[in-house]
Amino acid sequence: MIYNTQTLRDRLMVELQARCGLRIGESLKIKVSDVSDRKLVLKEPKSGKESEMAFMPEQIAKRLHDYIQHESLSPEDRIFPICYSTARALIRRLGAKLNVVLTPHDLRRYSATYASRNGVPLEIVSKVILRHQDLKTTQAYLGRVAESEAIRWMDVLHGR
Repeated sequence: MIYNTQTLRDRLMVELQARCGLRIGESLKIKVSDVSDRKLVLKEPKSGKESEMAFMPEQIAKRLHDYIQHESLSPEDRIFPICYSTARALIRRLGAKLNVVLTPHDLRRYSATYASRNGVPLEIVSKVILRHQDLKTTQAYLGRVAESEAIRWMDVLHGR
């Protein structure tokens, strides 16, 4: 889906949700001044805190920095100057291209599931990627584990 985006702006917005676990509202509020190397300062997050820190993989951070330079954005500019309904419609259209009904929050769930299925400890998924206060909230995102996956992990842990 990420590769079906039409613009670098759209790709970055989708990647920050699907790879970094950002909520759509958080990504739409990011200003250039909130970006520091591979970190994002999220102002007024859902947790009620003044701010939270989110982290980016190296390749996304590089694309984001290049995008900021290419667009000549100033420190107080929003990186994604679009409204929530426009962002939501973009994600629905991208999902429809793949015959999938998709919402922005599904990308956040994907981020958690992908990390978990690749061996990232639940505490990291919860506290770092999703920034949840309670592990139970994260566990609800991850859902049920298939038997085949349980067997695969037993083999990983204890060898074949």
